[in-house]
Parts: sequence; C-alpha cells; structure tokens
Amino acid sequence: MSKQIDRRKLIKLGAATGLAIGTGRVGFAEDKKKPFRMAVVGTGNRGRYLLSLALRDKNVEVPALCDIREPNLKQAQDIVAEARGKQPEGYLKGPKDYLRMLNRDDLDAIIIGTGMQLHAPVAIAAMKAGKHVLSEVSGAITVDECWGLVRTVQETGKIYMLSENCSYWPEVMMVQNMVDRGVFGELTYAECGYVHDCRFLMFTPDGNLTWRGEMGRDWPGNNYPTHSLGPVADWFGVNRGDRLVSLVTSATGGNPALMDYIDKHLPKDCPARKIKFKANDSSTTLIKTANGGLIDLRFDIHSPRPTAGPYYALQGVKASYDSTLGEMVWIEGRTKGHKWEPIANYKKEFEHPLWTKLIDKARGTGHGGGDFFVIHQFIEAVEKGVSPIDVYDSATWSSIMELSARSLAEGSSVVEIPDFTEGKWKIRKRRTV
Repeated sequence: MSKQIDRRKLIKLGAATGLAIGTGRVGFAEDKKKPFRMAVVGTGNRGRYLLSLALRDKNVEVPALCDIREPNLKQAQDIVAEARGKQPEGYLKGPKDYLRMLNRDDLDAIIIGTGMQLHAPVAIAAMKAGKHVLSEVSGAITVDECWGLVRTVQETGKIYMLSENCSYWPEVMMVQNMVDRGVFGELTYAECGYVHDCRFLMFTPDGNLTWRGEMGRDWPGNNYPTHSLGPVADWFGVNRGDRLVSLVTSATGGNPALMDYIDKHLPKDCPARKIKFKANDSSTTLIKTANGGLIDLRFDIHSPRPTAGPYYALQGVKASYDSTLGEMVWIEGRTKGHKWEPIANYKKEFEHPLWTKLIDKARGTGHGGGDFFVIHQFIEAVEKGVSPIDVYDSATWSSIMELSARSLAEGSSVVEIPDFTEGKWKIRKRRTV
C-alpha cells in the first residue's frame, strides 16, 4: 500500500485552498444505513480535501475517481484505500474521461473539484447521467451555463448544491439567525468583498497559467463572486422573498499590480509575459434588490496586501454588523452607548443552531468549519430531497461574472440580472432550522 496519509496536512490543505442552510442531523451518520456512493471529478488539493471529509461518514463509499493528472489521482486513491481498505477505480484518459465514469451504475453523486471552467459542463453531464452534484464555486462562468444548470435540475429532478463554504462560517450564520429573528429589522445595505492576494495561485512556477490564470486572461470584472455575495444574499433572502435585479460595475484601469508580479516573479521567457490579461486589479459592483436593498460587492485578487479574504458588513434599520472591525455589531436599544461591541457578546443567545449542535464535528476543518458543513449538508440534502444552496442560488450568484464584465464593456452601464426562479422568488420560503 502507498505511504500513510498525514491527516494534519489534509486539514491545513483545506484551510489553505480558500477562506473559510437547512436543517441538520447531528454529525455524520453513525448507524450503518444504505451506502452513499460518490465519486470525485478533479482530485487536486480541493477535491482531495472534500473527499477526506466525506469519508468521515461511515456510509460513504467511493467506487471511482477522475482526474487528468496521475499524481493527483493516485493521492486520492490512497486516501480512499486507507479509509476503506479498497482502492477505487481511476479515470485518467483525458479531460472528458469523467463522461465514461458517469456511465457507472454504482454512483449516487459526484463532487466537482475541477477548475472553474468545467464546473457547469461536468455538473450538467452528471445530472443527466442520474447523479446528484456538489459543485465547487463558482457554479458556472456564463449566463447561458447558469440557465443550463437550472434547466437540467428542472428536467432531471437531481439534487444540485453549490459548495459555498463561507455561507457556513459561524459569524455569518449567527448574523443569519439574528436577521431571521428580527434583530436587524428591514435590511437596507450590505458591503462584501473577496480581497485576497492570489497572484501566486494564477501561475505555475514556469509561468504557465493555472485555471485562475486563465480566468484572469479571459474575464474582466468580478470572476469569483460567490464567497462574498453568498452570505449577503442569504441575509437578504435572495430567491426567497427578494431577488437581485440589476448591477453596475466599475474597475481600475488595467492591471498594473498583476503585471508587476509577473515582472518580478516569473521567468523572463515564460508564456505569461506574452498574454494581455483582461482582468482588472480591482473592481466594485453595486447590486440592487427588488425590495430596495443595495449591495456593494468588491473583488481584488491582484493587489499586494496581507490576506483579508471575504469580508462582510450589514445595515438594517435596527442594527449594524461589520466583520472588518473584528466581528463587531451595534444593536439599537441593546448596545450600551453609540459604539461597536463584539458580536461574541450575543453568542449564547444567537449562535446558529447548526453550530450549537455540530461544533465538535466542524471544529478544525477547513474554511472555519465551513467545509464540514458543505459535505454534511450535501449528504443530508440527497437524503431529504432539498438542497440548502440550490441551483437558483448558484445561477444567481455565479451570473455576476458575465454580467459584471458586460457592464464594464458597456462603459459601466446598468445591467439587468435574470430571475432564474422565473417568479418563484416571491413565494419560496426562507431557509429555517
């Protein structure tokens, strides 16, 4: 058998690959029930970490894995072999070998951990092959792909869930609980952003492009919106009583910070030096909601700065919250004086019930525990037939990529955001616990 897997490294790996709502059963299944058979398409760092978390559920079986890189596939096979005593079959014959794997009749679901450009095509193919899908973010890169996901779910009836781990951060869910219980009153405004120096993740050491680099080459505007927008959309009840109706995007001129990085850190003759990248160093998108809310969404992965990751601020008529101040809140009539106080002061009263029940399971997993909840909630979603972060959420949040680029191309014009629920947002119920 291959070398022993270091679980502590896997935990760190999960935390390093990004920043780290429905009802929840307590922990992963303890009693043996019908096996939940899943596969992973894309067994790089992210795919392997989610795989390792899924294997903590004793009911999970992994008959097959797929990747275009043999070392990645072999490491993932070793993880499964160590956990289950049997190595899964590997699919390695080119970028579309996942189609051959999807023909298997011993798979219930797949996790998609590929580069972003393949998320929608793989998800659509999997659902058409009768498999449920947990997709990494973003769910799609074009509006047409977003509609393709929606139509495929409607046609197949399969569970689709977006693996948005930031929606499960403890403070994010605590704010959600406070919103649901009326602490903020009517919501009026929010700020959120993904401000995270990711330039080193855009290139291989020899100067070729990773999938992130390819996104920077091909897309201006906000090409990674869901980590920042997802939690805020949940707070506003987007697709469940409210919806995103329009946006306008403005951006810095060009990408001098990205060019400076290439000049200083990449080989003189590398391919990246010959590319004209479309991505801006920084962009801001203002989004209006049907109920009159305003969301300020920032994106910057090029500027040299300490990692800030996603940040959030929320304004209601009764209270305010700001993560950039150190997770602070002000509640009219409850906070003493006119100054911020730690949101932790209200943990006993407003900690989200999922965290209250599952903190021991989630503690220590990647992205502030969000990775645990993503896997946990997906397995439960398949069991119960209801997705907590469903295809309408995925399509709405992911559409910001193309729509922000379209706004920039039209001189920062106002662009309408499609209603992927086709009117159902008016009657769909907010998620509760």
